[in-house]
Order: sequence, then structure tokens, then C-alpha cells
Amino acid sequence: MALNGERSALSGLSDLRKEKAEEKENLWKKILGEVQNSERNKLPSCKSVLVLGENESGKTTLIAKLQGNEDPKKGSGLEYAYIDVRDEYRDDHTRLSVWVLDGDPKHAELLEFAVNADNLEHTLVLLTVSMTVPWAIMDQLHTWASTLQDHIDKLNLDPDKFKEQQDRMSRLWQDYVEPGDELEAGSPMKRSSRNLENDDEPVLPLPENVLTRNLGLHVIVVVTKTDYMSTLEKDFDYKEEHFDFIQQSIRKFCLQYGAALFYTSVKEDKNCDLLYKYLVHRIYNFPFRTPALVVEKDAVFIPAGWDNDKKISILYENMHTMTPDDYYTDVVVKPPVVRKAVAREVEVQAEDEQAFLARHLAQLQAGSTGAPNTPQGRQESPLRQSPAVQKTSERRVSTGVPPNQIGSPKKIESTKPGVTGANEGVLANFFNSLLNKKAGTNSPSPGPIKTNDKAAMRSDAAAELDRLTRSKKPTPNNSTETNNSSEC
Repeated sequence: MALNGERSALSGLSDLRKEKAEEKENLWKKILGEVQNSERNKLPSCKSVLVLGENESGKTTLIAKLQGNEDPKKGSGLEYAYIDVRDEYRDDHTRLSVWVLDGDPKHAELLEFAVNADNLEHTLVLLTVSMTVPWAIMDQLHTWASTLQDHIDKLNLDPDKFKEQQDRMSRLWQDYVEPGDELEAGSPMKRSSRNLENDDEPVLPLPENVLTRNLGLHVIVVVTKTDYMSTLEKDFDYKEEHFDFIQQSIRKFCLQYGAALFYTSVKEDKNCDLLYKYLVHRIYNFPFRTPALVVEKDAVFIPAGWDNDKKISILYENMHTMTPDDYYTDVVVKPPVVRKAVAREVEVQAEDEQAFLARHLAQLQAGSTGAPNTPQGRQESPLRQSPAVQKTSERRVSTGVPPNQIGSPKKIESTKPGVTGANEGVLANFFNSLLNKKAGTNSPSPGPIKTNDKAAMRSDAAAELDRLTRSKKPTPNNSTETNNSSEC
């Protein structure tokens, strides 16, 4: 009996140890499972954005705006940058790689460092064009889309895997749901795009002209510098129908590649934040609740899957002088280049110092040899009209001529032949009378004249007499007329 009791006790102890070992093993499995789940829920770090576009299309400035960088630096070739992405709900963050290709077509070979067979499915493409050159928008879009297509064709891709990527792009287009139109969870009529990666349902036929060139990539067309539209209206006479024609052409291009469309302006901060939210929505499946925006012509937003030919046809109503089928460059014409005539600066060589001095010495010597009383020997100076003289002339001080006869054509007719110098004779007699006038004269005066005024009058009178003396002497006829005038 005692032996059986000991055996049962040992058996119970062994079972207890086994249970503890199993619990310990289950605990480690639980911890490992939680770690794996947390790793799966973390934001992936393998995602990237490829930016293509011409030089001066605003690529660097746009990426700097998305980064929050206020001092963008331009580079060359293939530039690398990153955008910090933070998930506030899961308290997680990661870096979104950004590759910016130079606008020179010679750098297209550098695409192999940004997009390859391994990261193709994790890449989103931004095609940028600028509204400052609206006549070149469509050519640029087709050029860069063809460049990207040629690069993808060169990659050693698994055909089946690439077909899966194309099918996924088709499902994303077909299953787009307008924000606010979602039905309750579990409804068979609407599906969320966040769960499409595990969707094995066959792809339904796409509408006409949709995804006819499926690159297997997320594509976003960004029209930058839309603030320039006001300049196009003012300086280039663009109308609403021109902007509608441009928009419908771009939207048809987006249908072919399954692309979204953004009109942005970093200068006026239009749609920049919305573009960032849409990027992280497409790449990391962040929630996005903004519907399509087509009211403001310079802030258009059209998400992938929303557009179709019927919605585009609404723009046709405003086209009166053109049709949607017109050739793009026939409607949006490049303005002629007006070259402003720039005056060429003539090189001025300084004169030799000795030659300059010798030339001026000769001029001074020639001037000193002239007669002092001739205009060649001495330049005439205009009479300085001081306030005292002006007042004196106004008051007609010391003149024997009645006020109503001063300047009378009956007495002085200087315009008639043979009367040249009559005015000079009158002025000479007038200033002589001023100089010869003594301080104690009892001649009538409208008021006392100060000593300073007298000195100024005498100085001005002397200058005028000097000028009259140097002038040409009057002829005998003129002298006679002058004397007669003075006697009058």
C-alpha cells in the first residue's frame, strides 16, 4: 500500500512538471506571435516615389513642400530624398523614399537605380507638368510615360507576377468608392480598397479608354504652378474654354494610365497637403475621405477610379471656338518669342591724361586771346533778377514814363525795321538814372528803400550796363530813335 502511494505521488509530480513546461512553451509562442503581428502592422520601409518631369516643372519645390522643407536645393542626375511618414493611430513612423530624375532625357538610364524588378510593386510614380507652359503639357506627359514604359519593358520581370500587379491596378480602379457613399461593413455591394490585396476574384471588363496602358504602378499626374493661370488670362488672353480644353485632355490621359490628377500651387499652398494625404493613402492604406474637386479651375483633384468619359464631357459645354477632338497644339498655341532689343554697351576708353590737359590748355589759351568785350572772349551771364530789382521794377521806381505808356507800341516799336536796340537804349537810360541818383533826391517813391536793396539794385544795374556795353553798338538811326525814345 505504501509503495503504491509513493508511485502515485511521483506520477502526479511528473504530470505537474509537464503542465508547467507546456505553459512555458505556450507563453513563448504567444510572445513570438505578438511580435510577428506587430511587425506585420508596422509601416513598411520599402516604399518609394519616383518623380518625373521636365526641368523647371516644380519637382524639387513640390517634394520640399511635402517634406516641410522651406529651403529646397536643386541637384542633377538622380536625386534622393525622403518624407517622414507618421501613423498617429498606431504610434508608428517610417521614411518614404523619393527619387527625383533630372529633366534631361540623357539621364533616363539612371532609372535602373530607382526602379527595378524587386521594388516595382512598391513604387508610386508622379508625373509633373507645369502650367507656365500649357502648350507643352501633353507632349511632356506622353514623353515621360513612354520613357517609364521603355524602362519597365527592359526589366527582367516575371510575367505572371507582373500580370497580378496589373490586375490589382484594375481592381483598384473598379472598386473606387466615393467618400460618404460607403455602405455598412460586410455589405456585398461595396468593398473597401484596403482589402483588395487578398482579393482573388476575376477582373471585370474595364470601361472604354480606361487603363489601356496599364503599367502595374500607381500613377499620379501633378500639374504644378497653377497660380500662373491668372497671368495666362491677362497676358495671353486665355479664356475659360482654354482651361477646360487643357483639363479634358489631361483627364483623358489619366484614364489611359489609371492615374489620379492634382492641380497644385506651392506658392498659394493649394492641394499640397491633400497630395500628401493621398500619397500615404495609396502607399500605406491610410484613411482618405476627400471627394473629387472640380469646381475651382486651379485646384482640381480627381482620384483614380472616379473619372469617366461622361464626366469629362461636361467640360465640352463651355467650348465654343474649339472641339474636344482638335489637335492640342492647334488650340493651345505656343506664343511667339519676342526678343527685346538690348542696346549694346559701347566701350568707352579713357583719354590719356596728358592729352586731356594739353587740349584744355589750348582751349584756355585761345579763349584768353579773344577780345574782352566780345562774346568769344567772355561768355555772357544772364541777368540775376533779385527780389529787390523785381520789386523796384514793379513799383516803377525813378522812371519818368507814365505807367500806361510803358511798353506802348506807339513809343517803342522794336519789331519794326531799323528800330533794333531801342529797348537797350531805354534800359541804359533807366539804369544810368539809377546809378546817378543820389540818396537825398526828393523824387516821389512809393516807400522807403532799404540800404541792402539799394546795394542790390546798383549791383544789378552795373551788370546790365556791362552787358549793354559789350553788345553791338547801335547804328546812327537806332541812336536817334533811342534818344527820341528817352526824351519821350
